[in-house]
Amino acid sequence: MSRAALAAVATETKNTEIRKVSLPEVESDTGILKIEIVGVCGTDVAYYENLKAPMILGHHVVGYIDEVGELASKRWGVKQGDRVVMEEYIPCGQCEMCRTGYYRLCSNTNPRENGIRYGATPIAVEPSLYGGFSQYLYLHPNAVLHKIPSHVPAIEAALALPLSNGFEWMRIVGGVGPGSVVVIQGPGQQGLACALAAKASGAETVIMTGRNSSSERLKLALELGADCTVNVSSENLVDRVSEITNGKMADLVIDVTSGGTDPVVSSLEAAKTGGTVLLGAAKYKHFNDFDLDIIYNKTLTVKGVRGHSYKSVQMAVDFIASGKFPLAKMNSHNFKLSDTDLALRTAAGETDPSRLLVTVSPWL
Repeated sequence: MSRAALAAVATETKNTEIRKVSLPEVESDTGILKIEIVGVCGTDVAYYENLKAPMILGHHVVGYIDEVGELASKRWGVKQGDRVVMEEYIPCGQCEMCRTGYYRLCSNTNPRENGIRYGATPIAVEPSLYGGFSQYLYLHPNAVLHKIPSHVPAIEAALALPLSNGFEWMRIVGGVGPGSVVVIQGPGQQGLACALAAKASGAETVIMTGRNSSSERLKLALELGADCTVNVSSENLVDRVSEITNGKMADLVIDVTSGGTDPVVSSLEAAKTGGTVLLGAAKYKHFNDFDLDIIYNKTLTVKGVRGHSYKSVQMAVDFIASGKFPLAKMNSHNFKLSDTDLALRTAAGETDPSRLLVTVSPWL
């Protein structure tokens, strides 16, 4: 008799319903994951609020290998019962991007190019179980996964992908190390991850910015290791950074705010001459009356950053497993599968503006 998974299928904009979805037969190069917990990401919220096709959302997935084919077991280095963190990418493994280590940019894993990706693939694509808001997940032959120790609490394990972005952008791309001064615009999930990664990389001073609405998150940033916070609703960022650094300004500034172009401009202003500005969030709008000369006059390096690499995910897993930071404080809500709609609305800020990491545990 074939088995089935209960899954919260997003059927239309701002609505999910619990359905039974058949589990596929495991082949030599595939597997099945029993999902332990899944973090709710801003991308999940974006799909939920503007759904194009029915799908199972959720891609910050942690779970246990339930079944695995012989070839897949050798390829991934896992066996039944192993606990793993999933990456959302399902790359082709053959294109130039994959061959040079940038598989996150492979067109095969880009939903905008009809690619397949965990948490962003319509249920019409067999075998349908490509999302984390489900009891089980299909392990595609090209899936990318990482083992994670059993002692790590589930709500901390769910932070692996957000933290991997922090390590990718701070350490690997930004080159943060001992003595660095870092400014992080936006105390959301990505911003807090960047703060943790910057401190773990040895940054001397980490400054987190936010607005009045982010007061609780700014407090949490300090508890997680940030050195200073700036409330940009009432304080001038450039003046405060100059004050905190004795005029040195920031070696690295990253903008991970969700909307508006003002943080981009203030990021350029807060960076020191010869500094680096990273842009880690889409704005969905054009600049008006933007003075490009600031980049030229200060010889700034400005770079867009998106996603993570295999190395940065492994860095995040090792960081979480070390237990050196109070990561559990980042989880504010954990919901059961039947409350997936509430989880998504909570992550969107509809029910609790002070929410932090929101998770769903399908077996609660």
